[in-house]
Amino acid sequence: RTIRHTGSKLSLSFLARCCYNYIMLDVGKWPVFALLPPEELKLIRQACVFGSAANEALYVTVNDEVFALGTNCSGCLGLGDLQSTIEPRRIDVLCGKKIVSLSYGTGPHVAIATADGEVFSWGHNGYSQLGNGTSTHGLTPALVSTNLLGKRVIEVACGSHHTIALTTDGEVFAWGYNNSGQVGSGSTANQPTPRRVSSCLQNKVVVNIACGQLCSMAVLDSGEIYGWGYNCNGQLGLGNNGNQQTPCRIAALQGVNVIQVACGYAHTIALTDEGFVYSWGANSYGQLGTGNKCNQAVPTLINTEKERMSEVAACHTSHTSAAKTQSGQVLMWGQCRGQAVASPHLTHFSSTDDVFACFATPAVTWHLLSIDAEDYMTVAQSLKKEFDSPEISDLKFLVDGKCIHVHKALLKIRCEHFRSLLNESDEECIEVSQFSYLVYRAFLEYLYTDTINLPPEDAIGLLDLATFYREMRLKRLCQETIKRGISEENAITLLCAAVKYEARDLEDFCFKFCVNHLTAVTQTHAFADMDHELLKNFISKASRYGAFKN
Repeated sequence: RTIRHTGSKLSLSFLARCCYNYIMLDVGKWPVFALLPPEELKLIRQACVFGSAANEALYVTVNDEVFALGTNCSGCLGLGDLQSTIEPRRIDVLCGKKIVSLSYGTGPHVAIATADGEVFSWGHNGYSQLGNGTSTHGLTPALVSTNLLGKRVIEVACGSHHTIALTTDGEVFAWGYNNSGQVGSGSTANQPTPRRVSSCLQNKVVVNIACGQLCSMAVLDSGEIYGWGYNCNGQLGLGNNGNQQTPCRIAALQGVNVIQVACGYAHTIALTDEGFVYSWGANSYGQLGTGNKCNQAVPTLINTEKERMSEVAACHTSHTSAAKTQSGQVLMWGQCRGQAVASPHLTHFSSTDDVFACFATPAVTWHLLSIDAEDYMTVAQSLKKEFDSPEISDLKFLVDGKCIHVHKALLKIRCEHFRSLLNESDEECIEVSQFSYLVYRAFLEYLYTDTINLPPEDAIGLLDLATFYREMRLKRLCQETIKRGISEENAITLLCAAVKYEARDLEDFCFKFCVNHLTAVTQTHAFADMDHELLKNFISKASRYGAFKN
């Protein structure tokens, strides 16, 4: 029986529970932060720990102020002197710059990219790895401008003593130590200022970069992967042990669509769009995860127990590897606190960062730890614990015979559909028959959390709902969720769904996936059952894309 609503105000207890929560970056695992007071730790939004003993750290606060502390080897803290400091000191020149990427070398030297696309570097410069044309150590952050004026850099990566940068145009620039060809210039002369890495990368779009100690890697938007530099351990994946002075494509991964690459000291791991992980290079600590300690000069598929991976992690200062599954589990292998772990080992960690904090030698961060500024005061975190709580709810939905408890005020605030519906209704129970319980619950939970808690295979139903309710942000999130579940078997089904619900971004992604895996996709039942008009359009578009060229 439907019960009429008799009150118009939410309880004070609900309002009290809905106060905004701060989300702090958990840096407590790194000893260098041990002496910071709790009130300071709460303000940290980004952080990086580096150095030969993990004794140097940089961090950014919620106010976009940048601080440094540690031993300050070679002036790597950017404070203008060589003095070590146990207490944080502010780096004035970087405050307000909004760091989007940070990397470090073993000198150490540090390079960052800002939201404006600028590159700053400082620290050890014995091999011109700061890109300023000299070999004098840089005690304060300095703008790297030569050949980068007019370019917007979005990512930086450092090897032991060289640096590479990726621009929004998909170009790669490199500078610094070049004894093995790691700057990709065609010679072994050190490169004192940024130089465009062209050769085989000319007219190609790079989307991801990484550096080992003495090598460089680049992933293209096509899924191809290129490597150059030192290769005596096979870390370039080319099937030989010869150094490369210019970029060379890893032919063994032909037909595999790589989306992320990470480099260890002398090994490389790559993640594909299907969630598979390949590894190659040095393996004396089991860092390839192949179950043995034999080096591999060609990419080898790692057995991850059929779990789909969403991230791979490695750091050029260590022989440790890690990966995160789509379901959130973290695996590690390689050198782990002195022990050799030759196969992926399931951990209790929730992030790959924990692996390097607890088990790598030195225990540095493998990338810039970061929390988006917008996550600091989010409704999602404040209200998550109150979703589907019957204690103080004033409305419930009945879907497939199951109840979902919510709050009218929140629904009105968060969704235009509910604002209209609930202004015209006093009901405390609304029955829904158009969508499944799983989908509708995920929709209501999204209104509380700003996230989708639904497996990729079930997100198509939520995409249907988002289209029906004209929830455009939810529609975008559904597309990202669905992308993570794509496979050769379901790619055509997802493509058809994307067309049906006018999800353009998902449609383009599925189309490119289908083209990159064309042989396997055309042999599926979904392709055989494809609507005639959609099939005709697919073949026509694939032909224009060059899919049928020899």
